[in-house]
Amino acid sequence: MKNKHLHKPLDIFVSDMEHWNERPLIYQFFEIVQIIDGEGTRIVNENKFPYSKGSIFLFTPLDCRGFESSTNTRYCAIRFSEVFLEQYKTEHEKDKVIQWLKQLEAVFTNYNRSGQSQVLIKEDRDCNMITALIENMVIEYDNKPSYFDENLQHLVILVLNIISRNVSPRQITSPAKMDEPLINKILVYLHQHINCPGNLRIKHLAEQFNLSANYIGEYFKNLTGDSLHCYLTQYKMNIVEQRLIYGKQSIGQIADELGFSDESHLSRQFKKHKGMTAAAFRRQFKY
Repeated sequence: MKNKHLHKPLDIFVSDMEHWNERPLIYQFFEIVQIIDGEGTRIVNENKFPYSKGSIFLFTPLDCRGFESSTNTRYCAIRFSEVFLEQYKTEHEKDKVIQWLKQLEAVFTNYNRSGQSQVLIKEDRDCNMITALIENMVIEYDNKPSYFDENLQHLVILVLNIISRNVSPRQITSPAKMDEPLINKILVYLHQHINCPGNLRIKHLAEQFNLSANYIGEYFKNLTGDSLHCYLTQYKMNIVEQRLIYGKQSIGQIADELGFSDESHLSRQFKKHKGMTAAAFRRQFKY
């Protein structure tokens, strides 16, 4: 069974779907899917349910998911990790969001793995509200205006709030029994210390999370599908891209911020990643 994961906290896209020949896959992130047009079958953990225009699904990490389309299907997918919902929060708010998200995960895990029919959005106004919110998310994500990242965070939470109020509270597992997964703690730590190379070394991470230095790399790859080194490189390059496109810092300042030894080091690594230097990449977005 293949795994699929996210190199960035949030990804939003609209796409056409025929048959997902490589499915089913186990994804390592949350995903909200809205069917814009078309009909077919949703596959979740070997259970099959019909979908049609307007259907909305929420998948949780480790759900084995896929679709089989019977008519031309277009959909919007919003993929995000717990890290996305935590990254702008105070510690108190972060703990609250983690706990709330775990409650949602328990509800949808119950639906997705027990063979029950899809969670229905009971009120037309809720369906319309979710559709409008998702449309605005796509616009914010594509155009990236000022404060778009914070706006996206709030929009995702609003959609999840509407979904959660359409689910029976009796199915929510007691939050006192839920702990934050170790892999999420590791991912949050990596993102918070991406500019500190010393904190990203295997020995330091093993000590930080009470794991064997020989085992932590294997554990990380089993849970994410990537080696620790590849994940960190990809994540750092994503940050560099965003800084080059939207930031005003010089390439040297970006290198200092992200823990590169100097501007040349950053440019060499970036060229391996994008096939061009950081300076050439930035020039593409200057009008």
